[in-house]
Amino acid sequence: MHDLTGKVALITGIGSANPEGWGNGTTIATIFALQGATIFGCDISSSLGSTGVSQIHSRAPNAIVTCVEADVTDASSAQRLVYACVAKHGRIDILVNNVGKSEPGGPAEMEERVWDAQVEVNLKSAYLMTRLVLPVMEKQATGGNVICISSVAGLRYIGKPQVAYAATKAALIQFCKSTAVLYGQRHAAGGPLIRLNTVVPGLIDTPLVKILANKYAGGDYEGFRKTRDAQVPMGKMGTAWDVANAALFFASDEASYVTGQELVVDGGLIDSTGRT
Repeated sequence: MHDLTGKVALITGIGSANPEGWGNGTTIATIFALQGATIFGCDISSSLGSTGVSQIHSRAPNAIVTCVEADVTDASSAQRLVYACVAKHGRIDILVNNVGKSEPGGPAEMEERVWDAQVEVNLKSAYLMTRLVLPVMEKQATGGNVICISSVAGLRYIGKPQVAYAATKAALIQFCKSTAVLYGQRHAAGGPLIRLNTVVPGLIDTPLVKILANKYAGGDYEGFRKTRDAQVPMGKMGTAWDVANAALFFASDEASYVTGQELVVDGGLIDSTGRT
């Protein structure tokens, strides 16, 4: 089940600032590697990328992992990343658009430069990477699949003033849905099968929670954690492993008839009142 042997996965944002904590990108790369995939990843910082690779090897010692420095909000940098992956491995079977960032503010308070930066990292990065990788996948008889990491903030208000993050994560879901239909039609006309799906994490316990506590809770890390736990009907935040397992399903052949869909990983959050 969920065997990725022989497949090449290009994953953005696999670096790690805290080797004791597991972020989504590092964890997705680890689970994919454990299932046999070759990993080609990137991070905006080469040092964080190196830490991420070491962390992946701590759980998957036989993993084939490369991480290069790249800024996937920049077209030239994204192009070099994709070219480097193809040059090294000859193909791309799976693309995971993982990078993202949340900044506080409503439209009246948020400066235009902050809004623009949110659009670039949360949405433009996925557009650039998908735009570059789809032609690679179309040349492969086996096609490929694209997985975007969105957020429940794109589905409902979750208690924080983060209008740009919410708007871009909602747009990311629709980007995948629309593109999935286009490439489903191309497959019906004789092209290879290329699927696009979105993992929608809820409140996840990653090293980023501490950064969010500084932005949204005045640095009260423990209080912020308790609030997040209390918001979830299951009583606790999820983990990056929960997110990675959802991504693994979409990446696998077991999901070969699944495209244009969202898999919400949130402990029931969006089905509740979101109590705090």
